[in-house]
Amino acid sequence: MGSLTEITLMSDKRVADVPVVDVGESFVDLRSHSQLVLDSRLADPLGAYAHVRASVAVRLLEAQSLLPDGLRLRVVEAYRPPALQRRYFAEYSAELARRNPDWSPSWVYEQASRFVAPLEVAPHVAGAAVDLTLCDADGTELPMGTEVNANPEESGGDCYTEAPGIPSSARHNRELLSKVLTAAGLVNYPTEWWHWSYGDRYWALHTGAPAALYGKHDMIPLQRDGDDA
Repeated sequence: MGSLTEITLMSDKRVADVPVVDVGESFVDLRSHSQLVLDSRLADPLGAYAHVRASVAVRLLEAQSLLPDGLRLRVVEAYRPPALQRRYFAEYSAELARRNPDWSPSWVYEQASRFVAPLEVAPHVAGAAVDLTLCDADGTELPMGTEVNANPEESGGDCYTEAPGIPSSARHNRELLSKVLTAAGLVNYPTEWWHWSYGDRYWALHTGAPAALYGKHDMIPLQRDGDDA
């Protein structure tokens, strides 16, 4: 697992400083692509969770095509409304502050961003990110070392993509997931093995692109229960 000094967190000023030149790309409902498995655990009545920008969808389908026969990408959550993102960040920050009363507000903010992105830079609210895992032909999830959306506290840091203590089978599966998604042009948030994005500020900083392609979007204004970054 990389240390916090080696990982650029979403709270880093360099992420917020990346300009956004939104290309106005439309959203695509991933449920229309039978090649992918859409998980229902964070499904909402209007189906916001299943939507991404069109170029993200193309890249997910490319990644799927690179997987060995019998394996599929299982998407847990894609687009997230800004109000929900704001709520997630506030709730997780409050929980960290409650558990660590000696932490300064700035440190709480930074530590919260390991698991939930601040609204102003959050890839999910731009339709740029997906939380996903691998499953077999029957829909059974492959072992990945932690559940999707396991936070750093409950997982003991095993949610970090390069966490050293996970079983070899989980390491292999994470490496396979990373291989196909990286080949398709997505980037990973290293504190969450399941979180991948394209076209957002974090992607731009990671790849050296001059600007993010997608900004915050109020596609579907709804609330739901759930967790994660």
